Amino acid sequence: MGGFGIGTTEFTIMGLLQEGATDLGVSNAQMGLLISSYAIGVVVGAPVLTALGARVARKTMVLWLMAFFTLANLGSLFAANYEWMIVSRFLAGLPHGAYFGIAAILAGTLVPASMRGRAIAWVMMGLAVANVIGVPVVTFIGQSYGWRWMFAIVGLVGALTFVAIRFFVPYAPAQEGASIRRELSALKSGQVWMAMLTGIVGFGGFFAVYSYISPILTDVTGLPIGAVPLVLGLYGIGMVIGSVIGGRLADWSVLGAIYLSTAAMVVFMSIFGLVATQLIPTLILIFILGGTGSLLVPALQALLMDSAPRAQSLAASLNHSALNVANALGAALGAAVITAGFGYRAPAFLGAGLALVGLLLALVTGLRAKRIAAAETR
Repeated sequence: MGGFGIGTTEFTIMGLLQEGATDLGVSNAQMGLLISSYAIGVVVGAPVLTALGARVARKTMVLWLMAFFTLANLGSLFAANYEWMIVSRFLAGLPHGAYFGIAAILAGTLVPASMRGRAIAWVMMGLAVANVIGVPVVTFIGQSYGWRWMFAIVGLVGALTFVAIRFFVPYAPAQEGASIRRELSALKSGQVWMAMLTGIVGFGGFFAVYSYISPILTDVTGLPIGAVPLVLGLYGIGMVIGSVIGGRLADWSVLGAIYLSTAAMVVFMSIFGLVATQLIPTLILIFILGGTGSLLVPALQALLMDSAPRAQSLAASLNHSALNVANALGAALGAAVITAGFGYRAPAFLGAGLALVGLLLALVTGLRAKRIAAAETR
């Protein structure tokens, strides 16, 4: 439920880009900076809140994070202008990464090691289900009754999640010996930084496309704006399938899953840019892009946890820092190429280039991992 609420607020704003721009009196490119603001909040909040809560019982910490998330989204509902909306979106992003990081750790401890990737994937499934149900439904409501309804609905989901965690999640203590210093030790690992850089650049390509999916569909493909929620649902179905497959791939090979997902993004984003004017190929590619993007998430989460075994909570939360730096990077670079006059197809080719660099970084990360493993066995 928490993942569903977080996914709904993170991704629905992309489908309501034009409505929000009209309400706030800004351009579509300026609205893209709201996406970046939320993402920067995730980047900042993930390490800071996780480290500060190192000694707090994990269930208690998750409750605090969900309460913060709920109140921040209600703040967005009442934001008076564009500047305050930027601030409220930043605040809403702060608990995102810490919430998912701690939830992933909990899930991983409940199953055998051979099923860890699948357990992490199920935690992330809320994001995927949000794109099947939450994003299209809330996008439709936002288009029909006002885009700010998104924040009211997400606030309600957050409150229900808080109650569900309180009554249904078992008590889980903080990790023995946990401290702020020990959690922050993850930041000393070169392998953690390489894994994050792989996710930032590789997934940055994905967000360069998805941040502007609404105007791409209306201005390039020629769909009416009312059809955008249905297409976003198609993307979400691909994301659900990709999450399930991605968890199994991570159990098979963490690095192999990362290589496969980034390579697939290079290929399919390039094709998407070429066929975006044609309806049926565009719909097929949107489904595929949702799936290939989700393949990366469980494997990247597992790689970060493996890279800092003594500070897994912070390492796990850094996955969402990486993905949201990617979100901010993709949205900002996408805005740059659109503003420069290259048109709404340009982000797809930009995205393919970023994913290619992400694949190269993944290969370097894999070689480093092999060298580290070999040194530890000597």
